[in-house]
Amino acid sequence: MVSEEETRHDSIDPAMWVDEYGEFLYRFAVLRLRDRQLAEDAVQETFLAALQARKTFQARSSERTWLIGILKHKIFDYFRKAEKEISIDELAPGSHDPENFNSAGQWLPDRAPLAWQADPTQVLQDQEFRKVLNSCLEELPSRLAQIFVLREVEELSSKEICNLLGITENHLWVMLHRARMQLRRSLELKYFQKRRS
Repeated sequence: MVSEEETRHDSIDPAMWVDEYGEFLYRFAVLRLRDRQLAEDAVQETFLAALQARKTFQARSSERTWLIGILKHKIFDYFRKAEKEISIDELAPGSHDPENFNSAGQWLPDRAPLAWQADPTQVLQDQEFRKVLNSCLEELPSRLAQIFVLREVEELSSKEICNLLGITENHLWVMLHRARMQLRRSLELKYFQKRRS
């Protein structure tokens, strides 16, 4: 007689993973790693790890969710191995620069961020906005984009990100601020100003 556990493991068909989940896992990895080759490697490593661990799959979640969990661990492993600190060359000038503020610490009139009048819910549903956002993320230095995605997409806590990347919380907040300000400026130029015209 075949046990329930054997039936569960027999239902997993690794030969179908690439066709069923490959594209989704690849897009998931590219968004987080910001590098197509690294994303491909992470997905391949995910399939290999899943193949080796398929007997431990307990079907508490869907196969896709299980594979995403493995992929997340592979992505986090990459972040752990990556440089611990961002190089000064990676920091593009942004709104954190002193020349954007007057002596009282207020924005200079021509440097201040635009006031966005759009409804955030409607903007997020706009496919054009999502394309522009991805384009803006690609323009960020890779480390800033990774930190932004970990915080805003993966919704990791500051403590988790700091532990993962081996950085201080203060350093994290500086990099998040830079990422957000550079993204904001890029979105203003590529999306919001065009919508006003």
